[in-house]
Amino acid sequence: MFKTLRDKKMWLVSQPDHAEVAGLLAANWGNDEFARPGHFANSGDPERLRAETVLAIAQHDNGWWEWEATPELSVVDGLPLDLIDVLKNQQDAMNRWRLGIPRFSPKHPYVSLLISFHAYWLYTHGCQTDPDPAFTHPLFWKGSSTHLMGDKLDTARSFVGEIKEIQDELTARLRKDPACAAWVDTEHLNPHVRLLQLLDGLSLSLCSPHLPARSGNAKGLGEDGFDLLEVPRRSWEDRVTIKVKPVSERRIVCEPYPFNVDPLPVIVPARILDWPAEPSAHFQSWWHSKSKQPIRFEYCSA
Repeated sequence: MFKTLRDKKMWLVSQPDHAEVAGLLAANWGNDEFARPGHFANSGDPERLRAETVLAIAQHDNGWWEWEATPELSVVDGLPLDLIDVLKNQQDAMNRWRLGIPRFSPKHPYVSLLISFHAYWLYTHGCQTDPDPAFTHPLFWKGSSTHLMGDKLDTARSFVGEIKEIQDELTARLRKDPACAAWVDTEHLNPHVRLLQLLDGLSLSLCSPHLPARSGNAKGLGEDGFDLLEVPRRSWEDRVTIKVKPVSERRIVCEPYPFNVDPLPVIVPARILDWPAEPSAHFQSWWHSKSKQPIRFEYCSA
């Protein structure tokens, strides 16, 4: 759950809803300048590869389904815990990935592989002294990953090894299928892994106060915006920086512009509560009586 206090209102966005926003961005990614997912290199069926990539991005936080259905509540405000509070329990955070990574593997091994790389690079960042900038998540551009690692680096390294074993199995399965074998080549896999990270970051900037914003304010994006780094444009070798700058409260300019619709409307579903809230002792009845409201944002070119 992402909790953001705005003008005496608490915005609450679930992780699956945030991931769906990232999926919308993925489905609209690509134009004359930027390749669509699945089209970063030659493959037998680029639209099938695109569909698998979009699904992975839209469901990258599926491991939180169960938690969001019956969330752990804060003793401070009676509302679901914020993500950062949940991540303080390292094993619980890892268990979200243990549920989410294999969920789609029976029919969609590439989806599970991309989700596994999302987790892999999140934890690898904290285990390396010199992490690869091409796979550094936007969450870590201004800060450390200590909220994921804690002081248990050995546990984190063991978890990275656990993910690597899953990746090896999924890669072997895909290699055996002539229609999918090329998908795990660097020229295909790397831009899709990177796109998942970047679109997760863009969605977080709308749904959460935790994305690094230069002004550091509670609105997430910040008055000065931020840069998306190492963005694959036409291929993995062709990477650029996209400047992301809000020009009004909910209108955001991207330069260069990567989407196929200009402007691109984006709806974030959020429960918006008066603050302080007064949850009922019977939380589920109270929670589900609060309908989600559509919060409209818009990405546009300069």
